[in-house]
Amino acid sequence: MKITRIFTIAIALLTVSTALNAQEATSFKADAASSTINWKGYKPTGSHEGTIVLQSGDLKMDGDAITGSFIVDMTTIKDADGSAKLEGHLKSKDFFEIEVFTTSKFEITGTEMKDGKLHVTGNLTIKDVTKEITFPSAISKGDGMVTLTSETFQINRADYKIQYKSKSFFNNLKEKFINDEFDLQVSIVAKK
Repeated sequence: MKITRIFTIAIALLTVSTALNAQEATSFKADAASSTINWKGYKPTGSHEGTIVLQSGDLKMDGDAITGSFIVDMTTIKDADGSAKLEGHLKSKDFFEIEVFTTSKFEITGTEMKDGKLHVTGNLTIKDVTKEITFPSAISKGDGMVTLTSETFQINRADYKIQYKSKSFFNNLKEKFINDEFDLQVSIVAKK
């Protein structure tokens, strides 16, 4: 009986200790109007840059662990110079084929502090092709709000089967190619 009582007390203490140490993840909803996604593409004769609009997303923080998923509205891709011709081409089958693939998705699968920076790893899906990417970022918290801001990082469009004037798919382009790598810089503002 004494052993049963000690065992019961030990179980009760373990349960209370576990409950006290458990933190519930805090959920945040992305504020699409305050969030930004900037892109920049390169070719031998120059570059083009612009924006894409975040459609929706959520971010969860559990201590230092961060998870979340975000949907990007590919129909909103804009050229900073306002070129309707370029925007139409980017939306066409040559690039993002928005008539079929209206959105892209990023899902955070892990984070790690490295060299004083938060490295975010996740699965990026463009045109139904999913690849794991990692990029350095910073996170700031305050007043029921979290902002996740990436450094500029590169995505290889050839990984997502975007072939137009790509040296990965065509070897006779000479100087008429478009670089496979393009820049992204993301700032996600999320609120409780």
